[in-house]
Amino acid sequence: MTHGFLRVAVATPACTVGDCGANTAEILALAKAAAARGAALVVFPELSVTGYTCGDLFAQELLGRVALAAVRLIAEKTRDLPVTLVVGFPFSRGASRYNAAAVISDGRVVGIVPKTHLPTYGEFYELRHFAPAPAETVMLPADLVSGEPVPFGANILFADAKNPDIAFACEICEDLWVPEPPSSRHARAGAILVANLSASDETVGKSEYRRALVASQSARTIGAYLYADAGPGESSTDMVFAGHDIVAENGAILAENPPFAQGLLVADIDTRRLLQERRRLNTFSRIDPEGAGYRVVTVCLDREADSARDEAAYVLHRPLDPHPFVPKDERALAARCEEILSIQSAGLSRRISHTGSRSVVIGLSGGLDSTLALLVAVRAFDRLGLDRAGIVAVTMPGFGTTGKTKGNAKKLSEALGVTLEEIRITKAVQQHFRDIGQDPDRHDVTYENSQARERTQILMDRANMLGALVIGTGDLSELALGWATYNGDHMSMYAVNASVPKTLVRHLVAYCADQAASFSGADAPGDGAQAKKLSLALHSVLDTPVSPELLPPENGEISQRTEEIVGPYELHDFFLYHMTRWGASPAKILFLASRAFDAYDRATILSWMRVFYRRFFAQQFKRSCLPDGPKVGSVTLSPRSDWRMPSDASAAIWLKELENIE
Repeated sequence: MTHGFLRVAVATPACTVGDCGANTAEILALAKAAAARGAALVVFPELSVTGYTCGDLFAQELLGRVALAAVRLIAEKTRDLPVTLVVGFPFSRGASRYNAAAVISDGRVVGIVPKTHLPTYGEFYELRHFAPAPAETVMLPADLVSGEPVPFGANILFADAKNPDIAFACEICEDLWVPEPPSSRHARAGAILVANLSASDETVGKSEYRRALVASQSARTIGAYLYADAGPGESSTDMVFAGHDIVAENGAILAENPPFAQGLLVADIDTRRLLQERRRLNTFSRIDPEGAGYRVVTVCLDREADSARDEAAYVLHRPLDPHPFVPKDERALAARCEEILSIQSAGLSRRISHTGSRSVVIGLSGGLDSTLALLVAVRAFDRLGLDRAGIVAVTMPGFGTTGKTKGNAKKLSEALGVTLEEIRITKAVQQHFRDIGQDPDRHDVTYENSQARERTQILMDRANMLGALVIGTGDLSELALGWATYNGDHMSMYAVNASVPKTLVRHLVAYCADQAASFSGADAPGDGAQAKKLSLALHSVLDTPVSPELLPPENGEISQRTEEIVGPYELHDFFLYHMTRWGASPAKILFLASRAFDAYDRATILSWMRVFYRRFFAQQFKRSCLPDGPKVGSVTLSPRSDWRMPSDASAAIWLKELENIE
């Protein structure tokens, strides 16, 4: 496998009811096609060897005998294919007949899994033909199915020979639809994937319900769910089958065939991500498979041919979002923005209420982060019924302040009805330079940080004078890179943006521009003009390059652009997400980023990754003493909640992996 990605396929063959020969030919053709596309595991529908709709023909001895012979033939014909197959067929044993799945690997039937829950409601009457799975898993004698003993029962794990942590189990159609699906127990026993062989007929609205069921079960089991549905060729006497194939992973649909389709559906399962998540969640209840009556069967999923595949040529079969913090769908993005603003403002409201403050102080630069903090404060004050005049926005022009950002701060304050104060810092900083012996023409880190700390001192002192809280403006991406002045803009009394990544800050401000009327007061006289004024100001902020404005401007324009110094935030947010949320290695993140971004070549991505890892480790000391701030997403760097890391941890092995790649 490449970086833990296991390629799987679900298949809907064209079915001929009762014709095992024709169905076997279809299954073999799709098995070969799946192997050609690099799939290690392919799942076929329920009773795919005979067809699901055979009815009382299942009682015919001939059909059962030919179906078993067909399974043996499929095993023989796929002996040289580097793929494991899961095929549905009717299986007779003693006095019972079972709706079963045959697992075939390397030319052998390695396990037979019978269906546990047999529906007898509505259009279904399976108990007429089949018996439910027995309570215990047993070994069938060598001459019953193949030339060696074969495990038979619901509790079988099929584990990879090279990596036993990668295992799958089977359940059949209705097993998923019951209150306690067998797959829940299979997952606890170690199955990272579940194969479902299904024949789910199509009725109005059922596809949406089926989709939700598959996705939710994959989320509940923190695993992958492979749903292979019967389709064309099944009898349409009273039912129609749509071939609605689905592959889901941990709550997300990776791939899906539209109803009334057939053929192959291929997807790459991130097994490392699933294992990482299971290990992270201590509430994922595990059971010992052998102690719980499971048989563990070895199959080959991670084959040498796969691991030797040229990584550069590997085409990833799964959605890969270059901006993982930002929903792609516009309506989903708007909903996300509204939810985040509500979380931020609710947190700030609680802090204001708890402290009894009726005022807050914000350093308003006219940039993205401080603009978002101001908008959150306005929402919090409106929520509490407080006068917006209690929001004191302080603009503090320094050596690098441009007319545009200063003008944006003024326009925003006027449009929102907050108090604006202007306090120039140049004289105070120049005096400080004289006191410490700093050459003002030397534009080094002392030159920059002195301005940031002077601004923080002003904000803290004004807050003391007003009995107010200082609202922090720094965002998650800046914290990850340590792009903040220690005990300067790094510090506040409540940091509302602390878990909002930079790529999302921009969308939040844009959303507020679209919702400008809600900030101006719907019933206020001339509110339309105010809303337009606010919208224009916010769009001006959005058009301004990200900059701390600590170096003198050039020809009146910003000379210090953050992304030219530390790198593109969209890359850093991508690195941050996959490193902290999923524990991905540098090599895997590079593999993903190289496929997610068209605008950067591999060498450029690698160079900024080195910057990210060096800064992330070196700047942890700033994150170890962060002020409080609301958690809004699955990634946060608060030392009190999601991220606990020593300030002196070494980045050596992460940088070494990057060096080896290079």
